[in-house]
Amino acid sequence: MGTLLDDVQALMDKYLAWLKSKTVLKQVNEEWVEVETPHLDRHNDYLSIYIRRHNDQFELTDGGYILNDLRMSGCPIERGQRAQFLEQTLRAFGVERQEDALVTYASAGTFPIRKHSLLQAMLTVDDLFFTASAHVEKLFVEDVRDWLDDNEVRYSERIKIGGRTGFDQMFNFLIPKSKKFPERFVQAVNTPQKDSVSDIVFRWEDIKGERSDARLYVVLNDQTGPLPDGVITALRNYSLIPVIWRNMNQFREELAA
Repeated sequence: MGTLLDDVQALMDKYLAWLKSKTVLKQVNEEWVEVETPHLDRHNDYLSIYIRRHNDQFELTDGGYILNDLRMSGCPIERGQRAQFLEQTLRAFGVERQEDALVTYASAGTFPIRKHSLLQAMLTVDDLFFTASAHVEKLFVEDVRDWLDDNEVRYSERIKIGGRTGFDQMFNFLIPKSKKFPERFVQAVNTPQKDSVSDIVFRWEDIKGERSDARLYVVLNDQTGPLPDGVITALRNYSLIPVIWRNMNQFREELAA
């Protein structure tokens, strides 16, 4: 029997093989190729990106899908907190907004990282839809930040960590190590679903080899309804710590210490 590290490496290899097998390429016209990915949007449709040559680089874009879909769904992004969140998110992932399209550019060498960053930006921005309801006044990540501030928790925001895959993985908050507790990451999940939880598990598995003593607290928004079946079990199976928002105060001591 192999070590746990060997077992996890084998699982990662299977995941990457599955990712490749579920990626479908289609020639749209002489200029563009469509890349259908296994990542799901809030409609449970597969996300696609479009690629063409641009001078000596490649241009990658969502073709305007994410922002137009948000607008048609009653979630305007032109001003207010959503506009600020959109700008911050795109800047963090190195993605531009060209009219309604999300766009990034890559060389052959940087293509894997830029493709990954564009998809992460698309998924994060797509999550804005769930702030459209009148009773959700602020983005959930801001609720979590306010809680950390109110409870005098020391933290850094929007932390990027290089992973074994070579991709930078971003987390909302990092709480430094103390005498009582190891380094702690906090990730807010506004819409706990299978796809968003799977993405967090993958990101954590990608970086935790370099931070073996660290913990990841996944804060799950339960303000708009019950959590989907299996979400908490899935997180615990990978030694992540699920935190239901209404129970956040139960974790004050280990986050503030």
